[in-house]
Amino acid sequence: MSQEGVGVDLETSLGYLLKEASSALRAAMEEVLRPLGMSVTHYSCLELLAQRPGLSNSELARGAFVTRQTMNVLLQTLERDGYVTRPAEAPVGKALPTRLTPRGRRSLEKASAAVRSVEARMLAGLTGTQQSDAFRILQSMIHSLRGDNEGG
Repeated sequence: MSQEGVGVDLETSLGYLLKEASSALRAAMEEVLRPLGMSVTHYSCLELLAQRPGLSNSELARGAFVTRQTMNVLLQTLERDGYVTRPAEAPVGKALPTRLTPRGRRSLEKASAAVRSVEARMLAGLTGTQQSDAFRILQSMIHSLRGDNEGG
């Protein structure tokens, strides 16, 4: 039985290549974050809160590409360890807005430097124009897959 014409040719599949790049990036990030006592999800949560203070559990989960349950467990740990604070009761509705503590900010500074070094390593073989092109192309792909009209 021949497999010709069935499935996806992994050697030429852009989707597969993107997944492979994503996996390699995540592994490299985990490698530099592990000595800091962090995972990629931990780092993502802190970075999101630094840029958008007060996000809810659901918003953080979407931004970090994890389930709400996974984010809730992480937030409980981060709160217990003094990286974030959440009010005991929701000021409005059911969402508990989360904020970084000074300890969370200090930890994030170290993690951000480590992640920037990984990104620099990833982009080292590209010219500035190639980096800009890659950024634009990836954004266009995301917009197309999400059905956005502003895909460029």
